[in-house]
Amino acid sequence: MTAPVFVVDEVPGGPEFVLEGPEGRHAVSVKRLRPGEDVVLTDGLGRWTDGVVKAAEGKDRLVVTGLHGVREEPRPAPRITVVQALPKGDRGELAVETMSETGVDEIVPWSASRCVTQWKGERGQKALGKWRATAREAGKQSRRVRFARVADAMTTKQVAAFLATADFAAVLHEDREYPGEPLATVELPAAGEIVLVVGPEGGVSAEELRAFTGAGARVCRLGRSVLRTSTAGTAAVALLLGRTGRWS
Repeated sequence: MTAPVFVVDEVPGGPEFVLEGPEGRHAVSVKRLRPGEDVVLTDGLGRWTDGVVKAAEGKDRLVVTGLHGVREEPRPAPRITVVQALPKGDRGELAVETMSETGVDEIVPWSASRCVTQWKGERGQKALGKWRATAREAGKQSRRVRFARVADAMTTKQVAAFLATADFAAVLHEDREYPGEPLATVELPAAGEIVLVVGPEGGVSAEELRAFTGAGARVCRLGRSVLRTSTAGTAAVALLLGRTGRWS
C-alpha cells in the first residue's frame, strides 16, 4: 500500500524531521504509525519527500528519518478544472471529495441561477472553507502530493470569462433535444487547460447556456443516464483522465 501522506508548511530537505501539531497527532494517535513504517511529507502543491518513522513520541510527535530530499511532481497535462454548481446540503462536499480523489486539478464553485443553495456573506465563506478542507483531506486520503485547488466562487459572468481562456471548455447538458456532442468522443487537447461546467439539479438555464457557448464552450453529454450534480463531475473527470492518458 502507498505510504500515508501528511501535510507540512515547508517540505524538509532532511535528513530528519519532527512532525507535530494536528498532523503529528493524526499520525501518532489516529494512524498509530510505528518505527519502520514509510511516510510521505508534502506541501500539497507538488513538493514532497519520503522517509521512515524513527519514533512516535507522546500523542503528537512523529520523528521521521531517512528523508530523500525535496522532489516536485510535474504539473499535469492537460490540466482539468470543473466548474461546479452549488448542490444542496452536504452534496457539495461529496462532489469535492470524490472529484479530488479521482484526480481533478481545480474546482470552481458556481452560483448558478437554479441553485437552491446560495453562498452569501459569512455563510458563504464558511461553506468555501469546508470545500477547501474537504479537498485537502481527500488529497491526503488518495495519496496525492498536488492537491485539488478550490477557487473562490464565481458568478455566471465570471465563469463565462474563465471559459474563454481555456484550451477546451464544455458544458455538461442533459437535454436530449439540445444538439450536443458525446464527451467520450469529442476531440481534446493534448496539453493546456480543460474546463467542464456541471450545472445544478435543475439544469443549466437557457441564458447561462448562451453565455457559456458565446464564450466558446462546447455542449457535451456524458451518457444515456442523467447524473446528479454531485456525481456528474466525478464521472466526467474519470472519463477525461482516461482519454488524455493521465490514467495510463
